[in-house]
This record gives sequence, structure tokens and C-alpha cells, in this order.
Amino acid sequence: MKSINNKFLNYFLITILLSLFNTAVYAKSLPSSFADLAEKLIPSVVNISTTQTITTSSNPFPFQFPPGSPFEDLFKEFNQPRERQATALGSGFIIDKKGIVVTNNHVIQGAEDIIVKVNGKQEYKAKVIGADPYADLAVLEIVSDKKFIPVNFGNSDKMRVGDWVVAIGNPFGFGGTVTSGIVSARNRDIGLTRYDDFIQTDASINVGNSGGPLFNLEGEVIGINTAIIAPGSSGSIGIGFAIPSNAAIIVINQLIEFGETTRGWIGVRIQEVSKEIAKLEKLDKAEGALVASVQEKSPALKAGIKPGDIILEFDGKKVDTMRTLPKLVAQAEVGKRVKVKIWRNNKTIIKTIVLGRLESTKEFLAEKETRSDSTNFIQIEDLKISVRDLNKNDILSRELPKNTTGVVITKISIDSPLKFLYVNDIIVEIQKDKIKNSNHFLTLVKSALEKEGTLLFAIYNSNNQRSYLTVKLK
Repeated sequence: MKSINNKFLNYFLITILLSLFNTAVYAKSLPSSFADLAEKLIPSVVNISTTQTITTSSNPFPFQFPPGSPFEDLFKEFNQPRERQATALGSGFIIDKKGIVVTNNHVIQGAEDIIVKVNGKQEYKAKVIGADPYADLAVLEIVSDKKFIPVNFGNSDKMRVGDWVVAIGNPFGFGGTVTSGIVSARNRDIGLTRYDDFIQTDASINVGNSGGPLFNLEGEVIGINTAIIAPGSSGSIGIGFAIPSNAAIIVINQLIEFGETTRGWIGVRIQEVSKEIAKLEKLDKAEGALVASVQEKSPALKAGIKPGDIILEFDGKKVDTMRTLPKLVAQAEVGKRVKVKIWRNNKTIIKTIVLGRLESTKEFLAEKETRSDSTNFIQIEDLKISVRDLNKNDILSRELPKNTTGVVITKISIDSPLKFLYVNDIIVEIQKDKIKNSNHFLTLVKSALEKEGTLLFAIYNSNNQRSYLTVKLK
């Protein structure tokens, strides 16, 4: 009986100890308050406001003067293109006491003036040190001799699903807004950038918080808040995405040092390895990146990579899916000799590639020019669309006739009368008049609206199919 009692007592004590141990663990991981952490970090989180000039055109009158009317010339100035200042808000955070600020590229893209507000009080002008649309990151410098309070980066690779995180933003310039949550998932690919590898969190990230930091409980930045899933206009529903700090640091350091990025490049077009392809190629499972084509004079071509090859490893790292390869290549050092494991003819072979630089390729330069042009758009309020000039890189990339001129649609409202058109469609004619550029298009639209109620467009759609379409506005 005594033995049984001793056994019961020992079991009881062990149970209590385990319970106390578990309680201690949970007590350690569940903070009672984020107040001390927030108080320390808020001064380093800034509000960013930008202004951009947009050219618009609209008729201030609810009618059109008939051609030849004596009032036509008198009120002509009211129908001229006008410029207005558009503003946007976002967040950022200070990483150097000299006033170096990190934010998202989409927060400052196309901005002519940038104002950074610190602590909801002091306003400073800022200049762009460098920006990278591929990773959606930008680095600014506050124009001031004042010393600021910086924050430090942490190791995002150490973050686990379920870890606590704190998001701080400054969307309206009133001061820091703090929300908390956990890491919901890792390595999320939502198709936002070429190098998606997001941390997903349920910490509320609201409109205007783009570019703000995501902290761990040590007060280190482990992510840069970039996107949310918000059906309709519902705002945050607890699904937010942040760029991991380890990936961001590489880009940020390059932007600070060079003003631009230096990414690796091998020169292949790839596609997913489906289950059917894996079966045909006698792979154990669907993995890797299938090489669809190899560019001329590229590092891959020089190394002997061929269409049909399946890249399984790059520089010792496994390529589990197609989307993994661009990330690995981009993070590799330009000029580095890298071993690539390839599946070809039912066996693995090794090739050595000397990496080139993405930013020096024709494709990158063409995209860069197109992005630059796309910020200089004209808004046609009569049609509720925005357009930019068609450029030579559009013609080259879409394989259009060399003498093609016109405009590219950059934005179209849901209530636009041109419901048959889409973003990136190209308008080349109106009323059978060839469009030279955006301003010429604006003039032709106004002239057509004054004379006729029906507009005749010639367009190239996303499949580069040319067709004529009409819309009746009167």
C-alpha cells in the first residue's frame, strides 16, 4: 500500500512540475503588454506623403458647343488639358541616425515631392537614394542635419509560424499605429512581385501602412509590410504580407551603396514541371524548373543549358518549384561560378554557369524604360481612362509593326464607357486618324466628341490582335 501511495505521489508531483513548466513556457511567450516595445519603436516609424502631377482633361459644361459656334473659341481654354496634384500616403522606418528610411517602392513611385513626418510632428523633405520595383523596396534620405532614432534588422529566417509579431505603421501622419498578431505562414507567393517570398501575418495591416515595419518581440525588424488581401473595400481582414528582412537587406544595402541593384542572371525562360511532365521525364516527383528557351549570348547558353532541361539544384540549393529558381539566381553574386544540377535524358548532369547581371540585359532596360514612361500618363476623364505613350520597347516586346504609334491604357475605371478595353491594350487610331502620342490622342478625342457622338477605335489587344471597335457617348 505504501508503495502504491509513493508511486501515486511521484506521479502527482511529476504532473504538477510538467504543468508548472508548461505554464512558465507559455508565460514567457505570451507578453502581458506591448506598451514598452511600442513606446521604444514608434519614434522610428514615419509617415510618408508624396505628390505627383497628373494631366487631366474634362469638359466643365454639361453640353458640347456645336462646331462653328461663336462660344467655341471663347470657352476653348476650359477644355484644355489641366494639371492637378495627386497625393498618396504610406509608412516607412528609419534604419540610420542620419535619416535613412526604408519603404515600399509603390509608396514613392512617380513621386515628385516626398515629405517624411516623424513622431506625427516634424516634417522633412526626403530624396530617393534608390528604388527597386522588382522587390517593391525603396530607400530614402531625410534632408536634415538632425539625428534620428533608428531600428535594427533581425533574422527573418528564425521566425516560425506561430511567433508573435508587432506591426507599426504611420498611415495618416498622426503618429504610430500599433497592431499585434502572429506569423501565420512563411514563404508565401501571391504573384505580387517576381521574387515573392512573403511572411504572412494576421497582425492588422491597413491602408497607408505599406512600407512599415513588422517587428519581433526583441524590437527587431523581421519584415516590411507590403500587401493585404482585402476583398472589395473591406480593409484588413487579418491576411497581410511582409517582405522578409533577410531578403530585403540584400536589396537595401545595394540601393544604399550603388543606388541600384545587382542581381544574378542566367538567361533562361522557365515553366512549371507538372505531374504529367515529371512522369514523361521519369522523375520521381514534380519538382524543379523546366527550361522552355535559352537566350542568345546568355550565361546559360555558354554553359550548355538546353531547352527541355529541368534544373533541380542551383548553387547547392534545391529548386523545389519553378518560382524558386529566379529567387536563387537573383540573390547570387554577379560573376560567381555556380554549379547547376540538371535532369536531361533520364539522368542528372552538372553544368557550371558564370552569372551575368540582370540589370544590364536588354529585357531589363526595356522594362525599366516602360515603367518610367508609365508614370507620365494622361488621364482622359471623358473616357475615364489613363494612357501613356507607346514606346519602342512596347513595340519590340509585343512584336508590333516598327512604325506603330499610339497610346497604352494604364488604368480604366469600372464605369468607363470603354468597357471592351483593358489595361495594356494599345489604341492606335481614333476616327481613322493615326494617334501620335498621348497629347495627340487627347486632342483627337475632344475633336471627335465635339463633332460626333460615336467614337471609332483601332486597337491591339493583349494577344496583339488588331481590331476596330465603336462606342457611343451621346
